[in-house]
Amino acid sequence: MITTTSRQHQLRQHLPGGTTARAANSIEHQAALAARLTPRDKWLLALLYEHRVLTSTQMQDAAFPSGRSTRQRLRELYLWRAVSRFQPFRQLGSAPMHYVLGPAGAAVLAAEHGLEVKDLGYRHDRAMAIAHNQRLAHTVGVGDFFTSLIARSRPDRRGAGLTAWWSETRCARHFGDLVIPDAYGRWAGATGELEFFLEYDTGSESLTKVSRKLLAYARLADSTGIATPVLFWLPTSRREAGARAALARIHADLDQAADVPVATAATDLLSSTTRSPADEVWLPLDKRSSNRTSPRYSLGELSHAWPALAATSGLDEATGPPSDHAVAYRLPPPSPVPPETTPGRTRRPGA
Repeated sequence: MITTTSRQHQLRQHLPGGTTARAANSIEHQAALAARLTPRDKWLLALLYEHRVLTSTQMQDAAFPSGRSTRQRLRELYLWRAVSRFQPFRQLGSAPMHYVLGPAGAAVLAAEHGLEVKDLGYRHDRAMAIAHNQRLAHTVGVGDFFTSLIARSRPDRRGAGLTAWWSETRCARHFGDLVIPDAYGRWAGATGELEFFLEYDTGSESLTKVSRKLLAYARLADSTGIATPVLFWLPTSRREAGARAALARIHADLDQAADVPVATAATDLLSSTTRSPADEVWLPLDKRSSNRTSPRYSLGELSHAWPALAATSGLDEATGPPSDHAVAYRLPPPSPVPPETTPGRTRRPGA
């Protein structure tokens, strides 16, 4: 039996801090943020602008020493309207909080580059729309892949690790007339750098469709004259085995197969000893005899699997000039490694 009723306003979610969307873009609020946002905060805002959405777990891997410090700082950024957040529904358990760029954060990024917020192509409703996008799981999966590489890079600031991470949107603006990779990355190792395109597979596409992507990468290699490896990350080893057979059939028919190096790996290969895509989980498509005890390579060793591959493919922001006015205002890709942080006391919201 219903014994009491709740007023409608009591059911609304309360927004702590009371900063409205309009107030978030006010001169006063921006002045207050100038004294509160650290270089790491601004780096996180740039990362959210580039990659649309990151979870609290991914942000912890990328930038924070502990879960407690992650939750505390993200809450402050949320109260200041620098970020917005949502939590997707799950049948079992609860999903981590997902974060997108907030109105105040967009204003900060625009001001840093001498732009208006409209020049960024940012709208808060569009940023939050990712919460209902059918590709949310795919986008988060790509984020998992790269933030785990960032986590591996953070202990070593001598140059080893992830040195570039482009989003699917940035890749589309540069290569979209030929192919749209899920991401582009560059990994620095002891013997040089490996640049790669990532194809992140969730198992929702047919293996025939997955393998035919090689045709588009072959056209890109022919157009640019640059051989860039394509890495396929699959959900299971069984799926990887099927994908390798389909990829091998297409790869064998390419006119210049050497211009499209391919390697595969699967999520279930990760374990207590191989915790990251940087570890020995990668299996080149064209297996060759070698003195290695394991057929799989770490990310830093993959270039050895393709001796003819140049150390650097030469992709940069100048590759594929912008095709429209909006692209010309796009921010440069953020560094994939967070800036050095100095321990200190953070002001409370409104202090």
